[in-house]
Amino acid sequence: MILVFLSAILLLVIGGCVCVVWAARGGPRWTRGVSRATLLAGELLRASNRRSRGGGSSSGSSGGDG
Repeated sequence: MILVFLSAILLLVIGGCVCVVWAARGGPRWTRGVSRATLLAGELLRASNRRSRGGGSSSGSSGGDG
C-alpha cells in the first residue's frame, strides 16, 4: 500500500516537473496552471523546511568550513 502511495507521489512530481519545462517552452495553457501549482508546492515545502530547522539565520551557511 505504501509503495502505491509513494509511486503516485513520484509520478505527480515527475509530471509537475515536465509541465514546468513544457510551459517554459510555450506549451498549452493548462501546463502553465500545473507548473504554477508545482512551483508553489515547492516554495511551500521549502518554507516549511526552513521553519522546521529553527529558522534563525537566513544567510545560508554559518561559515564553519574555513
